[in-house]
Amino acid sequence: MKANEKIKKMSLIQKGLLLVGFILVVLILYRIGQAIFRNSDSENFRMAAVAVELSPVENGLIRDVGQFSGSLIPRSQFVVAPKVSGKLKKLYVNIGDRIMRGQIVAQLDDEEYLQQVAQAEADLKVAKANFEEAKSALELAKKDLERAETLHQKGIYSDAQLDAASAQYQSQEARFKVAEAQVANREAALETARLRLSYTRIVANWESGHDVRYVGERYVDEGALLSANTPIISIVELHPITAVIYATDKEYYRIKLGQEAVISSAVFPDQKFLGQVSRVAPLLKETSRQARVEIDIDNEDNLLKPGMFVNVEIEFARRENATIVPYSAIVRRGDSEGVFVADLENKKAYYKPIRTGIIERDKAEILEPADLSGFVVSLGQHLLQDGMSIILPEAGEQANSLQKPGWPSTSGS
Repeated sequence: MKANEKIKKMSLIQKGLLLVGFILVVLILYRIGQAIFRNSDSENFRMAAVAVELSPVENGLIRDVGQFSGSLIPRSQFVVAPKVSGKLKKLYVNIGDRIMRGQIVAQLDDEEYLQQVAQAEADLKVAKANFEEAKSALELAKKDLERAETLHQKGIYSDAQLDAASAQYQSQEARFKVAEAQVANREAALETARLRLSYTRIVANWESGHDVRYVGERYVDEGALLSANTPIISIVELHPITAVIYATDKEYYRIKLGQEAVISSAVFPDQKFLGQVSRVAPLLKETSRQARVEIDIDNEDNLLKPGMFVNVEIEFARRENATIVPYSAIVRRGDSEGVFVADLENKKAYYKPIRTGIIERDKAEILEPADLSGFVVSLGQHLLQDGMSIILPEAGEQANSLQKPGWPSTSGS
């Protein structure tokens, strides 16, 4: 019985070992099959041809241009308001009218101020008459004092009589000074009345800039009762006009005073306007992390108006004879960027790592390799691997058209 049990145990162990061995053999065969299948697929993939389009590697101008959007504001703007109160009798200008420096734009009712001038003139005449009377009285008092002093020296006048004559002279001298001050006061009052009268003629004036400006807005109508400093019209300067943009910190340090800018507007799609950076804010706002930049634009034809939306281009750098490929031709393989260079003779594409420089819209500057030439794959490159065959559209007609005199074909790397 014991021998039979040992034989049964040995047979179970052998069966288990055989089963484990069989499983290991199956796993090894599965792995080998996977590797063979993968290599086969990779080889088939490598051998497959991909339909592509090509673009030539060019040499030419490329620019590093900053693209901004903003709005237009007048270079200067101010409000015309009366310095005195009154009824608006006449408004000589309206919205959009051209204004010259020193031009009268409105007239207030001036009857009250004319009356004040007349009253001041009458008061001045009275003050001058009093002044002349005080002047004559002072001269008489002076003569009486001189006579009293002479008689006092001869012993004819007593000390009391001399003192009375001296007091009379001093009194008349005080009256004369008061009359003289009254004349000066009345003259000042007359000048004030005339000045207030002149304020009823409202004049548009400014210190600097061009002599011509325009009425931007009108706030009141004729007949309105105005108090001092009530806005009547606003005046704006349109030549030059200012574009306001906002730059992030990355662009902020590349913008300098005096840099040229090209301004465009959807209103004038076929026209460009030249400007120049005139002011750059010394700080970036914490809320937006942007800095205000102002650009003065020569708006001699007055086509651009405040409030319009504009696009602004500022050129930071340019290369006159750069190696250029379409930006769409650049692909990433692993940790590097590169392009697939076409070998037109063998109809294959070879991957070349590159280092880019300036990117301008759909163009990219190639800094390395410096000798890149020929044609690169600009469509279908995402399906390519190094050395794969390529198919040009329309049975290779593009390849034939690309083989022009003086255009080199590129061999594989």
